[in-house]
Amino acid sequence: MSLLLAVNGVAPAVGTGCFLAPNATLTGDIILGDECSVWFNAVLRGDVNSIRIGNRVNIQDNAVIHCTYKKAATTIGSNVSIGHNAIVHGCFIHDNVLIGMGAIIMDHCVIESNSIIAAGAVLLEGTHVKSGSVYAGVPAKKVKEISPGQMMGEIERIANNYLMYASWYQDSPKIR
Repeated sequence: MSLLLAVNGVAPAVGTGCFLAPNATLTGDIILGDECSVWFNAVLRGDVNSIRIGNRVNIQDNAVIHCTYKKAATTIGSNVSIGHNAIVHGCFIHDNVLIGMGAIIMDHCVIESNSIIAAGAVLLEGTHVKSGSVYAGVPAKKVKEISPGQMMGEIERIANNYLMYASWYQDSPKIR
């Protein structure tokens, strides 16, 4: 069973239709919307500030969502995919965004809707990603505008796939 811990009297709130992997960890001031999935070994720590997550968000294996004490909360919109091993820290991510595997998003970054952050990209503190952009590299820079095909082919496809994957686990029996 997933680990949900209250911190300073505040417990995570999980919306309807969510899948939390048995070893996912959610602590403190977290509000998770509906139809979200938090995958194996993912950690969401709302212990030092708040984490607000919209609907249809998937937080993939080994991802870390955290904040900075009294300085930077984390807000993630709806229909967002956070790739495996990504670190999302004290930032604001709007709707319809893909954060690639191993990406790092630092404090006070803003990622506007319909954007892609490439695998392994590092967004330095305070980076502002305009809507419809693809950012890549270390440090991350805008590499191109997102095409309508990328929006449907990547952002929508991955978000929809994770809804399907989560459904596979909803009633899976524990083997051992």
